[in-house]
Amino acid sequence: MKALFIGQAYIDVTFLTDVIPTGDEKAVAKDYSISFGGNAVTAGFCCAKLGVVPDMLAAIADDWLGRMFIDMASKYGITVHQRKVHESSLSFIMPTGNKRAIVRCRDDNYLHPFAPLNLGDCKALHLDGHQPDAAMHYAKACREKGILTSLDGGGLRENTHELLEFIDVAVVAERLCEQMDLTPTEMLSYLKSRGCKIGAVTLGERGTVWYDETGQEQVLPALDVPNSKIVDTNGAGDIFHGSYIYSAVAHPDWSWKEHLIFARGASTHSIQHLGNENSLPTLADIAAAQAEFPEKKIP
Repeated sequence: MKALFIGQAYIDVTFLTDVIPTGDEKAVAKDYSISFGGNAVTAGFCCAKLGVVPDMLAAIADDWLGRMFIDMASKYGITVHQRKVHESSLSFIMPTGNKRAIVRCRDDNYLHPFAPLNLGDCKALHLDGHQPDAAMHYAKACREKGILTSLDGGGLRENTHELLEFIDVAVVAERLCEQMDLTPTEMLSYLKSRGCKIGAVTLGERGTVWYDETGQEQVLPALDVPNSKIVDTNGAGDIFHGSYIYSAVAHPDWSWKEHLIFARGASTHSIQHLGNENSLPTLADIAAAQAEFPEKKIP
């Protein structure tokens, strides 16, 4: 096992449309994509695409959507440790510019305890807060073994405060700041107080505020992608997480600034494509995005 990603698996249906029908109406979408979805799950697929193939602990049902997901994981060489649920989870995503509307159909009523896994040569753990019992168990286990632990703090969950005690790298969304009534700067101070070695708040097109290994706070500007090239921003944050995990495992001698710059290139590539799978970058795609787009100027 090179890395372990724990989260909620979805099948995503992403479509482009100018009209949302209501009542007894119909509309034809301009384009669509069907792919895997879920925060840590998409991050795991990104990590695999870049060259570090992880194991994945995900909620899977014995239905056609579940079998579709297993087929998708098999294509990337990902070993999925299934945690059974009655129904697979499904997302409907409607991107518009740099925004996206999402309807989620989720079954997180787990039928069995999480699987006991041998961490072996695992180098990194990435969590998104789903499966809170498994997340806490493996965060503690990895901390004891000196394995890098990472959290996608997309929103406030019941055990977020407790879990952060065992997290080395916490990259959270602006939404978490809003839920906790903190400014991004205050959030960085909070992450420091929980013992996170690296902390960051992603702000979309406004870049990322973060602190490095020394605790120094700084801003990583977004790359300046013209609006005409932005197709689908859904999953960009997940690809950001998956690519910095790849970078940390593949290049342990790099600084965290270098890991985050690499991840920024990956998410910049992703927003120009429809659906999670189409958005996954190669190493060449990341290099191309970094070369093509300049940094946005900080106001």
